[in-house]
Amino acid sequence: MSREKITVIGAGNVGATTAQRLAEKDVCDVVLVDIIEGLPQGKALDLQQSGPICGYDVKLTGTNGYEETAGSRIIVITSGLARKPGMSRDDLLKANAAIVKEVTIKAVEKSPDAIIIVVSNPLDAMTYVAHKHSGFPVHRVLGMAGVLDSARFRTFIAQDLGVSVTNVTAFVLGGHGDTMVPSTRYTTVSGIPVEQLIPRDRLDKIVERTAKGGSMIVSLLKTGSAFYAPSAAVVQMCESILFDKDMILPCAVYSEGVYEGCDGLFVGLPAKLGKNGVKEVVRFDLDEKETAALIKSAAAVKELCDAVDQLGV
Repeated sequence: MSREKITVIGAGNVGATTAQRLAEKDVCDVVLVDIIEGLPQGKALDLQQSGPICGYDVKLTGTNGYEETAGSRIIVITSGLARKPGMSRDDLLKANAAIVKEVTIKAVEKSPDAIIIVVSNPLDAMTYVAHKHSGFPVHRVLGMAGVLDSARFRTFIAQDLGVSVTNVTAFVLGGHGDTMVPSTRYTTVSGIPVEQLIPRDRLDKIVERTAKGGSMIVSLLKTGSAFYAPSAAVVQMCESILFDKDMILPCAVYSEGVYEGCDGLFVGLPAKLGKNGVKEVVRFDLDEKETAALIKSAAAVKELCDAVDQLGV
């Protein structure tokens, strides 16, 4: 049986958990790549041996090279240094830009028709780096951010109201960091606007908690950053692409003429994902406050991308 192939670059917590979740979906073969000898091979073998128990029959390959990645449908880039307590996403810029550049060039050589999903931080800038060095059209390069941030936002709202998270629909726009823009106007609980259900002061605290969601986990773990929810977010994006589902998901995508202040940048916006990647950047009518917040967030992303260029990466 011939299956699509997804390559996951980086066999750390995010990459390995992404490989596990993809395998458990039983819809694609998975190649796990890492520079550390034995690490991707060992994790892939362990995952392969889980198949008889979990009921999946996919092929899992671990490698330190890129030959086995040839012909991948999707390339997921998780490589990079993890944030440590007290380290901002911006601190990671120089080191991770060089890493993302290298793995992008090597991966696209073997899979010139793939779609790239970037997870490495700082995410919006690393998506820019991947696009810059892949030579791919913009619809085939995107970053995982908004799905994760929206999941955090949905979790906190559900906890506040004591309802199922499946009842909550939410979108978080903008850069993946402190300037993200959780939209309360477009957030609903079983179709009811959340602004009618939660007082503004409590809602503002949930918004603040969402923006600090990643930092909160870093401070608790002390030796790493989140990986369960990020990997789940990646897999949802992969499914929409593999099965041409046309799901509208908030992702770091290239925008031109859709949202004020976002032109020419990879920034978190609602996007329809299908078999060829980004089919459409979906426009929401933002109010004045939301527009200003998105412009500010996009400016922070541009600052990082300009810094990447200045570093010569």
